[in-house]
Amino acid sequence: MAISAVSAVFALSPEELVPGYAVQLTADDKIVFEAQLKNPAPKLLPLDNDLKQFLSVEMETLNPGIMVEALYLFNKPADSLTEKEEIFNKLTAISTLAGIQYYSASRGVMRTLFEYSAVIDGPDTKRPLADPFYRILPAKLTVYTRQKDLTFGDNIYLYNFFNADNGIFFMQENITTMNYSFVPVIRKGNLKIIMAVFDCGGSLLIYTVSMAKAVTLPGMGEWIGNSFSNRAEAILKWFTDRADQVIN
Repeated sequence: MAISAVSAVFALSPEELVPGYAVQLTADDKIVFEAQLKNPAPKLLPLDNDLKQFLSVEMETLNPGIMVEALYLFNKPADSLTEKEEIFNKLTAISTLAGIQYYSASRGVMRTLFEYSAVIDGPDTKRPLADPFYRILPAKLTVYTRQKDLTFGDNIYLYNFFNADNGIFFMQENITTMNYSFVPVIRKGNLKIIMAVFDCGGSLLIYTVSMAKAVTLPGMGEWIGNSFSNRAEAILKWFTDRADQVIN
């Protein structure tokens, strides 16, 4: 694994990254969502060449039928998250995803998203490991995880983390088939979730996109789209809650 030293601070303005949404994001303190269930194409994508190229390659590989994007501007606490290493280590704390809540539209209640979440040593042995933590950022990090999702079951995922010029990205990909009530709905490798975090000085711009090639049963696409939107909101809350905490 290649290790590279990086500059401590990387900052772009929301106006540079998302000129069409900067005012709305600053004023509303709300998540902007965009869901597409037919011939999807990114609409909320920040203006960053690395992210654009990365997403383009993954879309071409997957050819998704469902895409849900989310965009959020998080105001950082004072004297917090001033270095890329801090943000990177917030994102790699996979175990802290266990127990996070999301709103289930079908049930009309808050529900646990991941009952279990851990980094593992591989997809076969599945032995739990400590969350990665770095004082010098790797250019790239790949880890396997096991996450028990109360909707889609107990699955193994591949996470790739990237230290880009202007931000930090990660992509989650399922390497086991995801089932709903014993019905396979997302085959191996057919779900990809990308999250990008950009430092904007006093705030963090967070972009997520969930893409899937799913089983097309009547009503299933809309249900999965709603599920992805609610899950994206839960993941954003998980990260921003952690961002409120200072790493010692």
